Amino acid sequence: MGAFAREVADVAGILARAAAEQGGVISGDNPTVYMPSDPLRIWVIEIVIIVAMIQLLSLGLSRIRQPRVIAEVIGGIILGPTVMGRIPGFKDTIFPDAAMPLLNLTSTIGLILFLFIVGLEVDTRLIKRNFKSSASISIAGLVLPLGLGAALGVGLYREFVDPSINFGYFVLFTAVAIGITAFPVLCRILTDLKLLETTVGVVVLAAGVGNDVVGWILLALSVALVNASNGLTALWVLLASVGFVIVLLYPGRLAYVWLARRTGSLEQGTPTTLMMTVTLLLVFICAFFTDIIGVHAIFGGFLAGFMVPHENGFAISLVEKFEDLVSILFLPIYFVLSGLRTNLGALNNGITWGYTILICLVAFTSKFFACYAAARATGFNWREAGAIGSLMSCKGLVELIVLNVGLSAGILDVRTFSMFVVHALVLTVMTTPLTLLFYPPKYRTRDGAPNIVKEAPSVEEGSSHRPVGDNEIRTKFALVLDKIEQLPAAMTLSQLLQSGASSTASPSSVSSSVDIKLEHVQERPAHPIPLESDQRLIARHSALVPRITINALRLIELTNRTSAVIRSTEAESLLYNDPIVSVFRTFGYLNRLLVSAALSVVSYDEFPAAIAKHVTDSGSHMVLLPWSRGATSISEEGGQTTPHNPFDGIFHKTTTQDQTSSVVYSEYIRNIFLNVPADIALFVDRGIGGQLPGSGGQHIFMPFFGGPDDRLALTFLVQLCANPSVTATITIAAADTVYGQPNTQTRLASETADNILWGRFTTPSDSHTPGIIAALPRMSFSTRRSARPLHTLTDMANGEIATASAEKNLIFSLGAPAAWLLKLISERGSPIGSTVPKTLGSVGAALVATNTSASLLILQASNV
Repeated sequence: MGAFAREVADVAGILARAAAEQGGVISGDNPTVYMPSDPLRIWVIEIVIIVAMIQLLSLGLSRIRQPRVIAEVIGGIILGPTVMGRIPGFKDTIFPDAAMPLLNLTSTIGLILFLFIVGLEVDTRLIKRNFKSSASISIAGLVLPLGLGAALGVGLYREFVDPSINFGYFVLFTAVAIGITAFPVLCRILTDLKLLETTVGVVVLAAGVGNDVVGWILLALSVALVNASNGLTALWVLLASVGFVIVLLYPGRLAYVWLARRTGSLEQGTPTTLMMTVTLLLVFICAFFTDIIGVHAIFGGFLAGFMVPHENGFAISLVEKFEDLVSILFLPIYFVLSGLRTNLGALNNGITWGYTILICLVAFTSKFFACYAAARATGFNWREAGAIGSLMSCKGLVELIVLNVGLSAGILDVRTFSMFVVHALVLTVMTTPLTLLFYPPKYRTRDGAPNIVKEAPSVEEGSSHRPVGDNEIRTKFALVLDKIEQLPAAMTLSQLLQSGASSTASPSSVSSSVDIKLEHVQERPAHPIPLESDQRLIARHSALVPRITINALRLIELTNRTSAVIRSTEAESLLYNDPIVSVFRTFGYLNRLLVSAALSVVSYDEFPAAIAKHVTDSGSHMVLLPWSRGATSISEEGGQTTPHNPFDGIFHKTTTQDQTSSVVYSEYIRNIFLNVPADIALFVDRGIGGQLPGSGGQHIFMPFFGGPDDRLALTFLVQLCANPSVTATITIAAADTVYGQPNTQTRLASETADNILWGRFTTPSDSHTPGIIAALPRMSFSTRRSARPLHTLTDMANGEIATASAEKNLIFSLGAPAAWLLKLISERGSPIGSTVPKTLGSVGAALVATNTSASLLILQASNV
């Protein structure tokens, strides 16, 4: 009977015993006392202690960039006989021997599911991308460690192992333990160090795949030999295993793919309930078969992962169904059990510690120097080769699985098991600092795949970024998309940029029915716009305004989850299958906008750097940041639907929180403002304002206080008004927002630039470009003096909203000194969080604080 089958039988025996009194703690029961009739109580206590211990340790260890497996093993050692097991009564109360079968069964189920995920994670396409270097490194990283590991096994056997254990089996097992690389931990380390997009990361990942597969085959061979009573039995076990693998990977995989197509799972990119049921049954049936033939249940789960197709994100979606439950609950139990079996007190003499150090040295040097030499031979420099050698020496999860298999098979005793656990911990802890030492960020080179993928550039795109002057029209925009909720805001802003000639219909059909605000506020024109037939207006406008190009950047967060790692390796196909990119590309096609797309899978902290690189590579003139609106709520009074204010969460007026009230998201936007070398437009879409679609255009109200941001807003507004469906009102106010500590020279320079720009647009001139000439008739300029500019501004904004025509939508654009904001809030506003003025500017925060119901467009001029 296999190990998995024995655990099931033990648990069945426990649950079959007579039931005790059911009164519980009310009847005086002690929940910490193990009861065979109700093992759930002690199981829950054990789970809570295990998960809490690991979470506390991982919080501290993550700060020194150590993988989670280190916390899991150390947590087990602390809870085991080495530390807390020395407390009288602790083990008998919390981890009694009678309760261990249930905990073992739970951990084995988790391990089977984890190995299924590992099998899913293995993508042989990675090897093909860098076949020569990855194959060389993988082979070198197996041959030398296996040889030295076998030699080390001879000394260990003579010193520590009972002669009753077969010498050949022990040497083979020791060689596998020394030679194997922990592929799952390797993926997490590459993610944490941001190496997945580098050449080193891609090659190590590919080499790790080959190393991992060969290591599991050798481990299966070791277990089969140990469990066999004689050589003939071992041969039958191996033949049965080979036959099972062939059936599983060829006819079995074809049948699985056929069923996935028939159920529509591959087409949808997500498994149906039937496919999830079939997959779960398949995993456990495979585990059952490999267990009963004498290998181990985990190999069945690993092989089942190879059957799952990776097309259309199906494998990613399947992993997302399992990974959190496995990584948070099941897997920690298994590795804590490893720690419970580890007794560092057994390492009680110099010879034992000497051999422990020798194990560490042999395991590291054999892997490091073999992979270093192979990397150098295939063209890597010494830094890259050192990083590759350090990464390939990682042990972690797989090593501990191997050790537990050896312990349960009787090849290892507690002392040798503890020695190998120490070596696994030491080598895994060393991996991150050694990699950073050899390969710091300034020496890294990016690989073309798999993390950053872009379409072939359009012939109309430029190759370099350059500043745009006041006389020029911005035609190249970088649009950032990281959530599907941002699509409405992105489409609204793109339609504002669209010229009348780009539309397939009249200007009125181009405008959206969405209320908008800019970062600078605007009024209704003081005089009507001269009427002109739509067709003549479009024909005239087509000759004046160049076509807009939008370089969309789809950002996907790279986390430590397995699904995110798989997604990063499949970024190339995701670019063409991602629904957000597809929807926006279709929107651009229908509206005659030139849309190119790029996709980047990076960590959340790296989003600003990815945007900055995209802007530089695409030569974009301005970055467009859409900020998604909140969900529409239904008023209980009268059943009216009203747009949910995305800033309500800041004022605690609703229980719904969204991104705009998020401190984390505000910090993300501020980092973009600080790091991106281009003009930036942050658009906050406030939702539908009630207008009929196509009934009117956009009206923009902008207060001009002065300063670089306001000058950018004014020139950008002139470009927007080149669209026949957009009108604007601009009011100059007595203020100046020049940055830094202003002195006489900087203030004079800023005021001069403000006056020149204002005079240029308010004074008739034949020197204007055709686009400006077309835009100015739809713009109204005025001057408003006030001792309290923000108060006047908010009054004007609310007046615009109250008197707005049903055929017009409103946009506001803003900026003013913070002292005015504090005074306004103290008199009439609601208290706001400190991140709001830092993100939206003082004028934007003023409109939010006074509950002005319009959208915002926040503009920041480039500091480059």
